[in-house]
Amino acid sequence: MDKNLLKNYARLLVKIGINIQPNQTLVISSPVDCADFARLITETAYEEGAREVVLNWNDDIVSKLRYLYAPDEVFDQFPEWRKQFYLSYAEQGAAFLSISASDPELMKDVDPGRIARAKKTASIELKEHSDNLMNNRNVWCVASVPTPSWAAKVFPGIPQDQAVEKLWNAILTSVRADDQDPVEAWKIHKTSLKQKLDKLNDMQLQWIHIRNKLGTDLKIELPEDHIWLGGSDISEDGIEFIANMPTEEIFTSPARNGVNGRVVSSMPLNYNGSLIEDFSFTFKDGEIVDFSAKKGYDSLKHLIETDEGSRFLGEVALVPYDSPVSNLNILFYNTLFDENASCHLAIGKAYPVSLRGGESMTREELLDAGINDSLVHVDFMFGTPDLEIDGLTKDGQRAAIFRKGNFAL
Repeated sequence: MDKNLLKNYARLLVKIGINIQPNQTLVISSPVDCADFARLITETAYEEGAREVVLNWNDDIVSKLRYLYAPDEVFDQFPEWRKQFYLSYAEQGAAFLSISASDPELMKDVDPGRIARAKKTASIELKEHSDNLMNNRNVWCVASVPTPSWAAKVFPGIPQDQAVEKLWNAILTSVRADDQDPVEAWKIHKTSLKQKLDKLNDMQLQWIHIRNKLGTDLKIELPEDHIWLGGSDISEDGIEFIANMPTEEIFTSPARNGVNGRVVSSMPLNYNGSLIEDFSFTFKDGEIVDFSAKKGYDSLKHLIETDEGSRFLGEVALVPYDSPVSNLNILFYNTLFDENASCHLAIGKAYPVSLRGGESMTREELLDAGINDSLVHVDFMFGTPDLEIDGLTKDGQRAAIFRKGNFAL
């Protein structure tokens, strides 16, 4: 790949994504397959004034071997040092950058029950760190770069090096790193998103009604004093950052007990290394009361049975079908990209910051206000070119939110 483009991308992540501050520590979590780019981010962060860059490596193949051969009790244990690793750096005011890149089907031969046990254990032990990020107490960003196995899934039937190059090009386009002035392009993009979320926030919608020809017919009530968010976030210390790159969404939290109807997935979901395809959920008073999946049923079952909150929704996000990521016409099998090509919902925990004053509320206060809590937060896509969304404003007026898959605001 063009080294200048890669450097542009690294600089975007450091300067726009996490917005590194002078003398700030950066913690990078990365697959070993992405080591070259992680090193480029490291170099860029030091050039931009970072105090220290700490690498937290992971290896999906080693993880698979653990799932296949380790004794059962291993999946109910979590090392204290790992928990303290995140908490100690968070206490120092570190920024956290995660590279999300994996083989979408690496874990297809692994017992999903073992993965679910391990993920639940880790989620319990890392809940304080997760809450720190979801409340924007620390700056954080999730991004991605190609791996050979992932590229082969996205672009099958061509030589591996060509598949990796095509995936690189798609990623760089989706994050605007190939623009003549990427930083300026992001400023324009953030402004465009803000204009839309300002309109939605002015409406203070009581509910939205979502329909399409796939079979989605879902009514979602919104909590009083909900906030639509999108583009950049602001940390507790007043630092602007972008939590996901790319990002095309505008999102808020549904009312926990106010979701009724059926939603049908429009894309496969890559969850814990297994693909879940052609699935749907039926909701009553906010809770999933029925679900189906043609592929990955057991993985989906384990997801919604994680805890009480995993049977409820924590996010509704609006993404125009005519978006830069969607217009690439690529199924990425990676939620970071696919969720920015499609409207989506999230099972599980809601972002407290999507409620006015939510970041300072206790868990009980948030639940009373209709904001869901869970150990998980998993996005799945429902957007289609014929998607229609209507809403009811605070003053009782019906409003067209989406028509033919795009904003009608």
